[in-house]
Amino acid sequence: MVEDLAPDVVLLDITMPGLSGIDAARIIKATSPRTSLIMLTVHGEEEFLFEAIKAGAMGYLLKDCTAEELLRAIRVVYDGEGLLAPTMAAKVMHEFARTRGTRELAAVTHPLTQREVEILQHVASGLANKEIALRLSISERTVKNHLSNIMEKLHVNSRTQAAVYALRTGLVPPEAT
Repeated sequence: MVEDLAPDVVLLDITMPGLSGIDAARIIKATSPRTSLIMLTVHGEEEFLFEAIKAGAMGYLLKDCTAEELLRAIRVVYDGEGLLAPTMAAKVMHEFARTRGTRELAAVTHPLTQREVEILQHVASGLANKEIALRLSISERTVKNHLSNIMEKLHVNSRTQAAVYALRTGLVPPEAT
């Protein structure tokens, strides 16, 4: 259906009959890379979150979210940004705090400019491009350009993946989010 309808955003669940949502996400991203994906699921475990992000999900919400939260997530993901349920973001922060050993090396060897690190810190803390632009007194277009450079330098496909990379490697400490 994605090939025929070319939707902007698709909602998936992790557990679906036949094909898992993560496997479906991989197929959708391979056949329709411009389609943004949101996982809407009951699975609050980190391993599902990380697999969903690797498969290309830009959003991860739990099914107990409100209708307003779901609508906001659809809008945010449609705008090319990422969104995690707050409980999932907290789990990500705790997991990355555990992996402190590899962080110092990454912080020293990363290819980003100071401004790109600053923008990535704001992304990792959940700010939208418009909010980052206001805080840094730059245009939203400049923020988008920096994010494109960041994703290219880090070899990731989304701002969510860039934030996860930054947290996992210590480029952005969990305390900064």
